[in-house]
Amino acid sequence: MRSLGACRAHALYDAPLTGDAQETELDDPETSPKTSPRVTYPETRRDDVVETLHGVEVTDPYRWLEDLDSEETADWVRRQNVITDTFLGSIPERTAIRARLERLWDHEKFGVPYRKAGRVFYRRNSGLQSQAVLHVAESLEAEPRVLLDPNTLSTDGTIALGPTAVSPDGKLLAYGLQESGSDWIEWRVRDIDTGEDREDRIRWSKFSEATWSKDALGFYYSAYDAPEDGKTFEGANFHQRLWYHRVGTPQCDDELIFAEPQHPKRGFQATVSDDGRLFVISVWEGTARENRLYVRDLHCRGKSGDEKSGDGENGAGEVVRLLDDADASYTFVGSLGTTLFVCTDRDADRSRVVAIDLNASAAEEPDADQPCSGWREVVPEMAENLVGASLVGGQLICAYLKDAHSLVRVFAADGAFVRDVALPGIGSALGFHGDASEPETFFVFSGFMTPAAVYRYDVATGAASLYRRPDVPFDPSDFETQQVFCTSRDGTRIPLFVTHRKGLVLDGQNPTLLYGYGGFNIPLTPAFSPSNLAWMEMGGVHVVANLRGGGEYGEEWHTGGMKAQKQNVFDDFIAAAEWLIDAGFTTSPRLAIHGGSNGGLLIGACMTQRPELFGAALPAVGVLDMLRFHRFTIGWAWISDYGSPDDADMFPHLLAYSPLHNLRSDLPDGSAYPPTMVMTGDHDDRVVPSHSFKFAAQLQHVQPSGNPCLIRIETRAGHGAGKPTAKVLDEHADKWTFLIRALDMQLPAAFGA
Repeated sequence: MRSLGACRAHALYDAPLTGDAQETELDDPETSPKTSPRVTYPETRRDDVVETLHGVEVTDPYRWLEDLDSEETADWVRRQNVITDTFLGSIPERTAIRARLERLWDHEKFGVPYRKAGRVFYRRNSGLQSQAVLHVAESLEAEPRVLLDPNTLSTDGTIALGPTAVSPDGKLLAYGLQESGSDWIEWRVRDIDTGEDREDRIRWSKFSEATWSKDALGFYYSAYDAPEDGKTFEGANFHQRLWYHRVGTPQCDDELIFAEPQHPKRGFQATVSDDGRLFVISVWEGTARENRLYVRDLHCRGKSGDEKSGDGENGAGEVVRLLDDADASYTFVGSLGTTLFVCTDRDADRSRVVAIDLNASAAEEPDADQPCSGWREVVPEMAENLVGASLVGGQLICAYLKDAHSLVRVFAADGAFVRDVALPGIGSALGFHGDASEPETFFVFSGFMTPAAVYRYDVATGAASLYRRPDVPFDPSDFETQQVFCTSRDGTRIPLFVTHRKGLVLDGQNPTLLYGYGGFNIPLTPAFSPSNLAWMEMGGVHVVANLRGGGEYGEEWHTGGMKAQKQNVFDDFIAAAEWLIDAGFTTSPRLAIHGGSNGGLLIGACMTQRPELFGAALPAVGVLDMLRFHRFTIGWAWISDYGSPDDADMFPHLLAYSPLHNLRSDLPDGSAYPPTMVMTGDHDDRVVPSHSFKFAAQLQHVQPSGNPCLIRIETRAGHGAGKPTAKVLDEHADKWTFLIRALDMQLPAAFGA
């Protein structure tokens, strides 16, 4: 399934959390749960940094924390981690929570299988392995063998297997390795028969997949220019190019396929059609949904009239700028001959599938309402939101969202409706990958109380059969999920998924965790989480809010929560919190909020706008400085969703909600910011940790006593992807441990039994 609207973009100090215990004072544990243990924070230097931006003076006293390589920043990180670990270590429930999480996590987990040249490939984690292992089998019935185990590549499990691509003949694997959670990829090549690596090494790749040429002699990938000595990749220094690598040759000999040096912020994703005929380039810029689509015929005719198979530029035709206006989203689904199938939201807010005949005369002028010749609608826009499509077995498999849960429909290549895919319930169905000629595909289905199970789907008959199901030690019938709707400030209807133990009493005393994201056209759909299960076993209620800015209901829903409309996202989340209180689920002192990345921004904004509404806050890897986010790593790419602080018209909107700049010491009516644990990773090269560093320092400054303001900084960890299982368990255990104290919870007697 080629997804629509996914966000394209989205070493300090490795020291043990020991020592400096004298910097943390623990008061009488019988005092108020929100003020015990009381924390004495380390002194954080404040500099006199003032800038005038669009006529407004803006202070930035902690700008020195943006220097992630300085000794002073490293020392600050170490001291903050000592305080946080000492605080959490004083809470006795931490051990039991960590043990229960490990037990729930210890079950087989399977990725979506896929076929190539008759072989079956899939990832599997036996339970507590740091990283999932790539397996290969000669058939579905054959005994699988380990093809690549990333757990053998590092002692601490911080090297993860990233994107992979199997050659068309099933003999070679191009695979990417990512270290310490970084977005950077190092490509390698492995012989599938022997399990041995070739000598190939490719560096400076990021935000890229690999796609093989039909003859299996090499593959295409995207990479940036190597940095000059003493320079780093930041801001507009990014310049991605599209390359062809011939196996067995050094990277310096790779063939440049496509670049646009006049547009240094553009990136490229290449795909070779299943029959090897077409080379399709998606040209993107930042996280904007709008993109360009270019095509190249790899089976053109040379001067002698003989048909040639093109590798790199050999024998290939010119790149045709098929859709070059960046006026909509265009996602290549697949092809039959010279007919391309494309998902697009052009003139379709909830997207549709169109076919483009490349044989249409170049001289033929397209209709006024069509962006190119040969264009015809195949699957029209539906009432539900189309979020992905694939071409398998000659049929189009289209995945929709209906009120944020999956609905899958199958259409013939001419657009005739074939059937709905029978799903096991209300949840999320992901997968449906495969070649256009393959007779079968696979998908994973999960729900809030349904662990992810793998199904085989027969495209011709529509029969779905269970392939793998994990065995998780809990009884799903003990829990229930309901979808409810609340009303936001402007009257917009906002969906919520509320999950908890059956028999919950609506007395307003239930500890409740409200989670959200609301950005970059990314939807939140039902998914099983051992960590959230443990939270509910602790007596908690888990709530997911589907906010504007996300991808639940189409492009209008997305644009309703971006740029100057970003405040709608925070209003939606606040409305969800107020609904939970009004409905009797909880009260403010028992209500925690949590989100990561753009969701970390959500939490930071809501806790600064309505501090009295929440009993605890957990902003993770958040974008918290909205006046400087665009100056670091890939931050410039988010301007498409946030707008730019360099824009005089957008600046007031960003300043109005920027979490860092809205922390204040003079809150009205004696209110305070809720107990807060900021969370980040010291190797995060997507949302740099200085966002979290500066926010935590300022929060500690304006609220030096009372509710704790902690920061948990994971070492040798990035934005989240590829994090070793042990680190994941520690992180979730610390979240729930913090909430035990912040929300004044008591573990049930049967917890962990």
